[in-house]
Amino acid sequence: MSDAPVTLLRAHARHAPWNARGLAAHATALVDAAGVRPTNASARAAPSARAIRFYVASGLLDHPQGAGTAATYSYRHLLQLLAIKIRQREGATLEVIKQEMRDVTGDALERRVASSLAPALSVGADGAAQAHDDAPAAAWHRVVVGDGIELHVRGDSPAADADALVAMREAVRAALGRGEFR
Repeated sequence: MSDAPVTLLRAHARHAPWNARGLAAHATALVDAAGVRPTNASARAAPSARAIRFYVASGLLDHPQGAGTAATYSYRHLLQLLAIKIRQREGATLEVIKQEMRDVTGDALERRVASSLAPALSVGADGAAQAHDDAPAAAWHRVVVGDGIELHVRGDSPAADADALVAMREAVRAALGRGEFR
């Protein structure tokens, strides 16, 4: 496998640390952007903060730094959560996933997740951009901002640069966080 998906996945580390809700949202956006199709209802559900706490208690996720509402999750937690959701969507049970993850090194986990998410990581500095669905692959970039929010940038625009796409996505997220679109 090329190192490009791993490199692009590593760019997500700069968004850490997350609280449980932020970690869940980030993982959900990546798995959904990759187009991993669920095989059952439990795999379909986006992880929640409650699910993350369950995964920690079950030994599927490492314990976070801190406790309670002050708990923070790192890039390793993101990789673990992505692996859980990917394997669930492939039909594996939590017990099987737990057994598989027991002996997996961090590098192997990262390569596995990057390989599964390669479609979502194929364009853009942090995996947020990919080809527009109804245009030629080189013509448009789709930047997922959040649930139900996307930016579409024509490929020949100066704004189609990977750094510009990330900057636009982050600016829109910040504006949404400030409530500017209500």
